[in-house]
Amino acid sequence: MYKRFSILGEFILFNIQVFSQISYLKKRTMETLQQMKRIGFDSLLLISVTSAFTGMVTSVQASYQTSGYIPKSLIGVLVAKSTMIELAPVLTGLVLAGKVGASIAAEIGTMKVSEQLDALKTMAIDPVNFIYLPRIVAGFIMFPLIVVYSNIIGILSAFVISVGKYNVNAHSFFYRMKDFFLPSDLWGGLVKAILFGLIITSIACFTGKKAEGGAEGVGKVTTQTVIYSSIMILITDFIVAALLFGDMR
Repeated sequence: MYKRFSILGEFILFNIQVFSQISYLKKRTMETLQQMKRIGFDSLLLISVTSAFTGMVTSVQASYQTSGYIPKSLIGVLVAKSTMIELAPVLTGLVLAGKVGASIAAEIGTMKVSEQLDALKTMAIDPVNFIYLPRIVAGFIMFPLIVVYSNIIGILSAFVISVGKYNVNAHSFFYRMKDFFLPSDLWGGLVKAILFGLIITSIACFTGKKAEGGAEGVGKVTTQTVIYSSIMILITDFIVAALLFGDMR
């Protein structure tokens, strides 16, 4: 138990150390842009497939579960709200925990066991602002943008299934969605996305720099990153949902 609290304390101090060097971000513009491309653009195909099938499944389930209870014209409302508030940010976070988080942890873990991080220090280059800061800031910026893209793909794919399979009027699908739309539906999901981006990249950097023992150690921290990130995403999702939507009537 003491060891777990000790690791938690190290993780908090690590994040404080990273963000205390935010002033170096201008010097690390190229590194940050490279990480933004890696997290965002390089993930578009994966997110497109995930979001498209999530939207289609949501449409099918919404039609089945509400059959005989609410009009089919309200399927768009159910799809939009569930996608923006919950499905897009959470599923995107879990998918990118496996792709982005594991990749960052493996990369930094390899640098650690091959003593590249120590080599940077001997050249008076601080890994905190050269390695960790660009990745964490890139996650902070790109995750909300990816979630917006996921919302669009998910809703459009649900629209195609709803109109093609369940004969929902195309105009009603979006018109009813607009009637019931609340700004909190969108920004609530974006708040989650920002937090998930910080969680995944910071955990990946923290576990990666603690790698030891060669290839086995790199594999271990990669696995830990995916597990810890996924658990923290689900916990954070509940906390944010309870704070933002728990008191709504």
